[in-house]
Amino acid sequence: SNIKKLLDMGTDDELAKLLKNRLDNWEKVDDATKETTEKIKELLPKAKENADDEAKTVVEKIIELQNYLVDKSIWSIGGDGWAYDIGYGGLDHVLASDRNLNVLVLDTEVYSNTGGQSSKATPLGSVAKFAAAGKRTPKKDLGKMFMSYGYVYVASIALGANPKQALQAINEAEAFDGPSIVIAYAPCINHGCDMRDTQGEEKLAVDTGYWTLYRYNPMLKKEGKNPFILDSKEPKIEYKKFLENEIRYRTIKQQYPEVAEKLFKQAAKDAKERYQTYKKMSEEEIL
Repeated sequence: SNIKKLLDMGTDDELAKLLKNRLDNWEKVDDATKETTEKIKELLPKAKENADDEAKTVVEKIIELQNYLVDKSIWSIGGDGWAYDIGYGGLDHVLASDRNLNVLVLDTEVYSNTGGQSSKATPLGSVAKFAAAGKRTPKKDLGKMFMSYGYVYVASIALGANPKQALQAINEAEAFDGPSIVIAYAPCINHGCDMRDTQGEEKLAVDTGYWTLYRYNPMLKKEGKNPFILDSKEPKIEYKKFLENEIRYRTIKQQYPEVAEKLFKQAAKDAKERYQTYKKMSEEEIL
């Protein structure tokens, strides 16, 4: 590398010490590493002035690539229509590649940007375009699908329900040396709820068991611990309280009451089973 070339040629003692430190700790991206990198950037122009022609060329190359002295944080952000549906093949390919990158999915459970069409993230019983009488199939469990790889960091968050858990998940995803996906519940105008209280809507979603908070960290397996952590508590509010709070569910109840009763009953049953499945996962012993 150009850093090694410069060290072999010889340069300012302070710069040489910092460059050697950077080489010896190349994989680190902590605050101390970032401070070291900033000091190197400050010293490089002076090193260029004092260098001979051969060394100057090497220093110029280091300056050109100085923004890569510390690994960059890469985040891809998109909605559920992309992540669960039309872009799922690409998302799966990228996360399965075991590259160190992060994905944040803003899950509105519908194609929000194109008018509110149903997607694979749309839950059972929800009204959306192309599902005017309520969607008849359950929501795709994107998180569980990526957990099956065993080497992808996966988290489900809802900022209004538990901001501490959300921040912890994002920090863990950032720190994880590998692919990460964080799925965030995102209330949308297509839900027909009060958009002035989206944080409260997220809390209600978690409290009723409509949305589940969890983190799956493959690093815990290496420590002999269960990688799956269930952050949601047992639902303490009846499931239908959430459904009654949004027009996307109230509409079907008004127009097709018998269908709504059947779908909502099944949705509540599915949510309970989902929570119990996650609870069992969190209690499993690692051999």
